[in-house]
Amino acid sequence: MKRLGVDPPCGVLDPKEAVLLAVSCDAFAFGQEDTNNDRITVECTNTPDGAAKQFRREWFQGDGMVRRKNLPIEYNP
Repeated sequence: MKRLGVDPPCGVLDPKEAVLLAVSCDAFAFGQEDTNNDRITVECTNTPDGAAKQFRREWFQGDGMVRRKNLPIEYNP
């Protein structure tokens, strides 16, 4: 599904740091498409010691623990 977008799509946070994410939705024919399983998944993991604040996808492919949070999307018809 490509109708949902998140900006920024990825990033690195310091401890106790927060960020606002902008979620956007492209126009679609509501009621004519299945939206029951629409969700955004947020994944997080600890960064290696000494890592710069530059996001690296490899951090999610190693042996470290990756946490996932599924956020269901509810549309207002």
